[in-house]
Amino acid sequence: MQNELYGMARTLLHRDEDCADAIQEAILQAYRSVRKLREPAYFRTWMFRILIHECRRIYRKQKRVSPTDAIPDRAAPDRESDLDLKDAVNRLDEPLRTLVKLHYFADLPLAQIADIMNVSEGTLKSRLHRARRQLVKWLNVSERGEIGYEC
Repeated sequence: MQNELYGMARTLLHRDEDCADAIQEAILQAYRSVRKLREPAYFRTWMFRILIHECRRIYRKQKRVSPTDAIPDRAAPDRESDLDLKDAVNRLDEPLRTLVKLHYFADLPLAQIADIMNVSEGTLKSRLHRARRQLVKWLNVSERGEIGYEC
């Protein structure tokens, strides 16, 4: 389970130090509140839910504190279509960003994500549709999946 937790944290946070912090804090929180777990059969889902919550907390904290937000990593794109996929996914609003990363990057099925995020599969499907629509817009991808370039 340790490798799965790390993989999940890595999908959401990217930096090894942040992943280690998130996993450590999630395990500590789980240990402190294990008595609140009603069904031991759902321990895995419960643990992933705690980890995802902690990853979100760390991500939000970095967004608030990071002084490098104003300094672009590379030359600022003059059009939104110049974004690469990871940049575009990171620009999505929180529930959509986490959903896209869990479904497409961590390759989790919608049923498992629904359990982790405590929402219905139908809600997840509509959120995925909305996220894909936004990514297509930002990346200037045609309906056939081809990347378009403006001249």
